[in-house]
Amino acid sequence: MPGGDEKSASGTARSAVGAGNVAEDTRLAALLQQACARGLSRLDAELLLGRATGLSRAMLIVDGERRLGAAALAGFRTECARRLADEPLAYIEGRKEFWSLDLTVSPDVLVPRPETELLVERCLAALPATPQRIADLGTGSGAIALALAHERPQWSITAVDASPAALAVARGNAARLGLRNVQFVEGSWCEPLWAEPFDAIVSNPPYVAPDDPALAALRHEPLAALAAPDEGYADLLAILDAAPHHLRHGGLLLLEHGNTQAPRLAAALVARGYARVVCHPDLAGHARLSEAHWP
Repeated sequence: MPGGDEKSASGTARSAVGAGNVAEDTRLAALLQQACARGLSRLDAELLLGRATGLSRAMLIVDGERRLGAAALAGFRTECARRLADEPLAYIEGRKEFWSLDLTVSPDVLVPRPETELLVERCLAALPATPQRIADLGTGSGAIALALAHERPQWSITAVDASPAALAVARGNAARLGLRNVQFVEGSWCEPLWAEPFDAIVSNPPYVAPDDPALAALRHEPLAALAAPDEGYADLLAILDAAPHHLRHGGLLLLEHGNTQAPRLAAALVARGYARVVCHPDLAGHARLSEAHWP
């Protein structure tokens, strides 16, 4: 689940760039102006036009008098319309960078957010570089699992997701990145984990309340990966309830959550017997990650 949503390109969908009588001027500079006039940010317009032309953002400026061909223009218009309808740029491009890894993404998975890199940082800092067994629950695109696998080739990562479509995306990312120390398992949270204990269980589960107005801006992303019952706490509590059955003594639990959920989660962790409960803020200063150890 995201900690910081991508900024909306516009509140409502608008017509495609180039619609009506403004399409005659197909110079790159003019197309950028048209896109921005219709509500795209300059950055989004340059990125989408760069996709259509194969040019860098700098070259779009240098070569601003160049004209765009009909096929490329049609693709640019279509992608601008998608972005103006608030579709995440990552879905349009089919990729997103996370932890310096270039990940394939699709509407079957959440767009990885920079805030979630905090979870990777804490896991790397809390555990030794010697061989460890880590479970990533609700792996989605595989962002967390693959970042850990990339940084610690000697670790064994088990990535779990209930969505076969999401697992297909994650497996594809692992294969493309050449990361072989990750295995993917279909199932809900801890259910598919076997008896041998893990050194750490990490997760970025759904934590938005089903009636949260913020979900409207996230309508292109999979709702099941965003929202959870009990005001967003249901999956978080399910994981911390089940994790002790799969953690070794002293094992680490890391949960990303919403910025108002830390107090209730801390109380739940303490009540269930976890030790060394700590909440970490993200770069914006929001309480974002709860860390605890099973004694």
